Amino acid sequence: MTSNHSDQRGFTLIEILVVIVILSILGGLAAQTLLSRPDAARVQAAQTDLRTLSAALDVYRLDNYRYPSSDQGLEALVEQPSGAPEARNWNPSGYLKKLPMDPWGAAYLYENRDGRIELISLGADGVEGGEGNDADIRLSDL
Repeated sequence: MTSNHSDQRGFTLIEILVVIVILSILGGLAAQTLLSRPDAARVQAAQTDLRTLSAALDVYRLDNYRYPSSDQGLEALVEQPSGAPEARNWNPSGYLKKLPMDPWGAAYLYENRDGRIELISLGADGVEGGEGNDADIRLSDL
């Protein structure tokens, strides 16, 4: 026996409005928390970038048996590097679409010392050292 009435029930306008209000309140609280702590959010973003760069460097190393030299730098993740060590198995698609800048608009620093890599953001002041928001953020410290 078929019925002309559907058992499906949609959301009412009131239900949708309640959900929108709840999401707006939660979004406002999250935004307020982030905006009241912009320096902490920038440090967290830099730490995330350092981890992402480290992961891309690890994939590069798997393909090419070594990390890029300090001279080849992080650019080796975007464009095939020249010089030693040769990147014979470099991925033609690259390892990153583009290199990120740190949250303060500066380039991340990369060092390769005998196969041990270090990634660094110089923090808010853009110079080595510092305390608080000006402190360097290092991959080795994460």
